[in-house]
Amino acid sequence: MPLTASALAEADVYAQPGGGDDVKAAWREVRPFAGPLRHWVRGGGRYLGFCMGGYLAGRSPGFGLLPGDTDAYIASRGASVHTSADTVVPIRWRGRRRHMYFQDGPYFRLADKAAASVIATYDNGLPAALLAPFGQGQVAVVGPHPEADATWYADQGLTNPDGIRFDLGHDLVASAMADAPS
Repeated sequence: MPLTASALAEADVYAQPGGGDDVKAAWREVRPFAGPLRHWVRGGGRYLGFCMGGYLAGRSPGFGLLPGDTDAYIASRGASVHTSADTVVPIRWRGRRRHMYFQDGPYFRLADKAAASVIATYDNGLPAALLAPFGQGQVAVVGPHPEADATWYADQGLTNPDGIRFDLGHDLVASAMADAPS
């Protein structure tokens, strides 16, 4: 289904998944839909961005939905991971230490005094997941993959010390839907 204003008018949420490792190439594919998507979110829509979808919520390049931009966690100071290989990273989700599947996801660089709620941080303190208003809408983004099921881990020979749980992904979605400005 093409991402048009009329298609979005029927939607409750737009989810931009992860996939691939070339933000510029992904942007070339979604750029034609940027105007309708921005207009829809500004008018009250909800955007969920997972990994690449988190990068694309930023500005360089991207939809420009965040009060700031994105950058590669693996290149950040104090990162526990320095390659784009699939792995498991420790995070703090609402203050509790957890682990998530990770494959070169973003962190979120917020502008000073940005209207955003950081709900998870990487082990170096940088935002790993956040909620931010955009006009009358809501943007929820996450760098790691809370949606990763057992097959993701098995395919890469990885183990999540917390087990395979989906509560963090459910929390992100529920927060995006409940916290949207009226």
